[in-house]
Amino acid sequence: MKKPLREQAVEYLQYLKEQGVTHVPSSGKKFAKRPPVSPTADRRPPTSDLGPRTSAAPPAPPPPPVARVPAKPPKGGKDTLESLAAEVAACQACKLAGTRTNTVAGEGCLNPDILFIGEGPGADEDEQGRPFVGRSGQLLTKMIVAMGYTREQVFIGNIVKCRPPGNRAPTPEEMAGCIPYLKRQIAVIKPKLIVCLGATAARGLVNETLPIGKARGQWREFEGIPVMLTFHPAYLLRDPRQKAPCWSDLKAVLARLGKQPPGKEV
Repeated sequence: MKKPLREQAVEYLQYLKEQGVTHVPSSGKKFAKRPPVSPTADRRPPTSDLGPRTSAAPPAPPPPPVARVPAKPPKGGKDTLESLAAEVAACQACKLAGTRTNTVAGEGCLNPDILFIGEGPGADEDEQGRPFVGRSGQLLTKMIVAMGYTREQVFIGNIVKCRPPGNRAPTPEEMAGCIPYLKRQIAVIKPKLIVCLGATAARGLVNETLPIGKARGQWREFEGIPVMLTFHPAYLLRDPRQKAPCWSDLKAVLARLGKQPPGKEV
C-alpha cells in the first residue's frame, strides 16, 4: 500500500538532510546537493554591493599635546620686549611654526600713546620679520603720520606672529596659541590706548562678535585700557571709500588722548 503523501515528504526531507542539503528551493527547481561545511573551513567576511565588510578601524591616536605659551614670565623672571621676541622666535605652539620664514614679534616704543594691532604678517612681513611693511603697512604709516606720530613713537603688532599660508585669516587655535605673547607685550609696553585694525584683531583681543563694519567706531576695553575698533588698512586699499570713516575713528582716538590731528586726513 502506498504511503501517504505527507509521510513520503517527511522521509524525503530526512534523506536530503542526511545528504547535507540545508535549503529547499520553492520554485520547483531540481534540488542541489550541498557538501557539509567543515567547522575549520576558511570563512570569508560577508560582502555587500558596496564591497566586503571590514571590521571598524581602530580609533586614531590622539594628537600630540600642543605647547602652550605661558601667560606670565617664568618664575623669578621679568618680561622685556627682547626676551619676548626671543620666545616668539623659538615658538612651536601651533602649526604656523612649520611654514614661517621669520616670526614678527612687533616693534615700537615703551609706554606709547597708541598700540596698533593687526591680524597677522603677510608675505613682506614674513620675509623681513617686521610688522606692516607691505602695501597695507605703507598706508598705516601714512595714517600714523597724519595723527601726528611716527612709527617709532607708537607700537605695532599683530594677533598672530607668524604668517598664515596664503594670507588667510588665522584659525581660533592659532590665535589662542599666540595671544598670550601679545598680552604679555601689552603688560610690558603699557600703552595708553589700543587700536584694533580689522575684525580678527577685535575678535582676538576683546572677543568682538559683530562684523567690523558694524563694530568700527565703537570703544571697548582690555584690562582697563580703552580699545578703538576700526578697519584694517588692507581693507581700505580694497575699498578707499572707507578711509573717511576710518579717519573719523582715528580722530576719536586723538580726542581721547586730548590731541588734535596736525594736518589733513589720509
